[in-house]
Amino acid sequence: MEKQAVLAKGHLSLPEAGKGPGLLLLPEVTAITDSARQLADYFAEEGYVTLVPALSEGSEAADLAAAAKSLRKHKACTGKLGVVGFSAGGRLAWQAAARGDVDCAVAYYPRNVDDVIGSPPGKPVVVHFAAEDSLVPLASADKVRTALGQHADAEVYVYPNAKHAFANPHSTDWARPAAALAHARTIGLLRRSIGPQYNLSDLWDQHLAQEFFVKDTDATMRTMVREPYVNHVPTLTGGVGHDQLRHFYATHFIPTLPSDVVMIPISRTVGPNCVVDEMYSSFTHDVEIDWMLPGVKPTGRRVEIAVVSVVNFRGPKLYHEHIYWDQASVLVQIGLLDPKGLPVAGAEAARKIVDPTLPSNKLMPNWRPAGDETSPA
Repeated sequence: MEKQAVLAKGHLSLPEAGKGPGLLLLPEVTAITDSARQLADYFAEEGYVTLVPALSEGSEAADLAAAAKSLRKHKACTGKLGVVGFSAGGRLAWQAAARGDVDCAVAYYPRNVDDVIGSPPGKPVVVHFAAEDSLVPLASADKVRTALGQHADAEVYVYPNAKHAFANPHSTDWARPAAALAHARTIGLLRRSIGPQYNLSDLWDQHLAQEFFVKDTDATMRTMVREPYVNHVPTLTGGVGHDQLRHFYATHFIPTLPSDVVMIPISRTVGPNCVVDEMYSSFTHDVEIDWMLPGVKPTGRRVEIAVVSVVNFRGPKLYHEHIYWDQASVLVQIGLLDPKGLPVAGAEAARKIVDPTLPSNKLMPNWRPAGDETSPA
């Protein structure tokens, strides 16, 4: 990301590309704090020219309208403009969209939104509510839905077990799962309304190529944000942050990839800020695979597994990877787990995602095919 610029009437964070759609960011308080600057950096990583405007009490609407006009004219702004507001800022975001100051709006747990609900936005809008909010009544969510009526591009979400400020990592009520889901929905609205558009499928393929085929650690890291993380869920291996993850890739991942690894795509789902890949993979256990089988010496056995990768992006770069596979199946295939009497499968589990017509239910002792009325033995 380029060096931040502090403006006379706000704080601006620029994306790495140096330009992009404009975004007005309205934190929970009007003061421009360090947390507000960090949030601006966060949205700049997503590709937005992000301004936290300086708002004066009593003239917030006028100040916000002026900030919108100014940001649209900024040399880094590509033209379209959105707003994301939190708490009191959420109410201002709703009003800005209703006035037509912006091209789309996102409001997180908007305080006192009932007071302005009579003037709903005509622009695309997403509103996030917390089910256990002590400051914003849950009834407001139903009122907002009613006010938006037949709006063609409006979404209202309620997050269970979440409290006010659930999206603020500096709050004691921060709820990471709800915040992540809400952010994905926020990015979905921004992407389709004001851009920018990224080919996440292609970006993921580029990352895989550097990691598995070119085997270049630094090139792999360049496909990721400044502070990424990777979690191999079954074995808790990976790294958090640039330095730890680079060390993991250079020392424990890339050098320990089996020599004949094969990856065959089965399905791919692409969302506004994520890619979910389902793959068939096979390899010979000819090297100690630190990240999958730490401490297990090579057995020379063939392994076939199904792998699911959930890959999250910030803008055009990877933010994190959650990688899943069936560790019990791997252990069966290398001879470390006896499947007899256990509800686990070996290579056939992976083969069935390639060919779904292979037999089902073989592990179920009570199973009888449809039409077979014979009682179980």
